[in-house]
Amino acid sequence: MTTINLTTKINASQKTVFDVSRDIDIHQKSASKSNEVAIAGVTSGLINLNETVTWRGKHFGFYLTHKSRITAMDLYDYFVDEMEEGKFKTFKHEHFFEEKNGVTIMTDKLQYETPFSIIGKLFDTLFLKNHLINFLLERNKILKKTAENK
Repeated sequence: MTTINLTTKINASQKTVFDVSRDIDIHQKSASKSNEVAIAGVTSGLINLNETVTWRGKHFGFYLTHKSRITAMDLYDYFVDEMEEGKFKTFKHEHFFEEKNGVTIMTDKLQYETPFSIIGKLFDTLFLKNHLINFLLERNKILKKTAENK
């Protein structure tokens, strides 16, 4: 299993950052490099507990779909999206939010497993982990800019 941890400081309220983080339209904007769009489930606005979204985007030259469900949510503090259908063996993305002195600290914890045994692990080491880190960094840059301008 691979784990990615990222922390982003955002000059906005915890509620604002929380809502921006679960906004489907903002995610699509942040994932424009991969032409990622929501094609099923919640396709616009804020996603909530037990709701699903299916994404379609181009990664590594292939169009892939990924269906996630919000499996846990504690308003303004925490939510989790987990893959229900897609190319990973497992995929769990935890989102944590904490406000200190008017600054919200947003923490991403992404854990996933690749299929295909040793070949999947090699692909992860050589390409996938860095791809996902860059994907999240771009997402967080857009979230930060959006939240700070609200």
